[in-house]
Amino acid sequence: MNNQTETQNCDFTSDLKLKGFKVYQINGDQSKIPVYSRRDFYKICINTSKSVIQYADRGIETDGTILFFGNPIIPYSWETLSEGYEGYACVFTEEFLKAKDRSETLHESPLFKIGGTPIFSLNAEQKLFIDSLFQKMIKEYETDYVFKDDLMRNYVNLIIHESMKMQPSENFFKHKNASSRITSLFLELLERQFPIETKNEPLALKTPQDYAQSLAVHVNHLNRSVKEVTGKPTTAHITERIINEAKALLQHTDWSISDIGYSLGFEYPSYFNNYFKRLTGTVPKSLRM
Repeated sequence: MNNQTETQNCDFTSDLKLKGFKVYQINGDQSKIPVYSRRDFYKICINTSKSVIQYADRGIETDGTILFFGNPIIPYSWETLSEGYEGYACVFTEEFLKAKDRSETLHESPLFKIGGTPIFSLNAEQKLFIDSLFQKMIKEYETDYVFKDDLMRNYVNLIIHESMKMQPSENFFKHKNASSRITSLFLELLERQFPIETKNEPLALKTPQDYAQSLAVHVNHLNRSVKEVTGKPTTAHITERIINEAKALLQHTDWSISDIGYSLGFEYPSYFNNYFKRLTGTVPKSLRM
C-alpha cells in the first residue's frame, strides 16, 4: 500500500517558485513523486490505480483512471491501494496561468472553487487524449522554445475545458466520524498557513469563519467538531498558532514589529501589541534579543 499526501516538501519546490509551473510523470516509484506543501499552487493529475482520495470532509474510492483538480486551500491526501499506479501531473500558480488573462480567478472556476467536485472518471478515449496532452507538455518543458510558457498555459487550459465537458464523479462518501475528519482538515489547513515567508502578505485565514468558508462547512459545525475532538475552541487553536509564529518571527528575523504584526494579519501595530500582550502578558519587543 502506498501513501501520497500533500504535506511534505519536495526537492524541486524552488523550480515551481521560480517558474510557476512544473509537469512530471507519475509511476509506481513513490520516491519520485513530487509533493508540495506550498499554499499557492494548483494541481491537475491523471492517475490510473485503485485509490482512496480524502478531500475536505469527503472521500472517494477510485478503481481506474481519474482526473483530479487540487487547489491551494482544501487539504487533500491520496492513498494508493493497488501495487502499481501511473499517470501525469502538473502544478502551477495562479499567477502563471493567468499571466495575461484578467478573467475570473481560479478560485471561481467550477473545477477549483470551494465546494466543487474536483474528480472525474475517464474512459479509455478520454484517458488517451489527456495523456497525450501531458506527454506534449513534458516534451516541450525541456525545450528552449521562447514562447514555452504560453504553450504550457494553452495545454493546461485545454485540459480544463475538456474536463468541464465531462460529468464529475458521483462516488463521494461522507466519513462516518465527521467531527474527527473536519477537525483533522482544520488543523492541517491551520498548519498550512505557516511558517510566514514574507512580511508583505498578511495571513490569509485568521478567524473560524475564514477556515469554515475555506473548508466549505458552516462555522458552527466547525466549532462543534473542533471542540468535541480536541477539547479546545477553534479560536484557541488559531490564537496559539499565531502567537507561536509571532514569537518565532520576533526571535529569528530582523523584521520590524510593525512588519511582523502586518504579516500576521494585524492592520495596525497597536492591534498586534495589544493582542500579544493580552495573550502572553508581555509586549512583543521584550522578545527581541
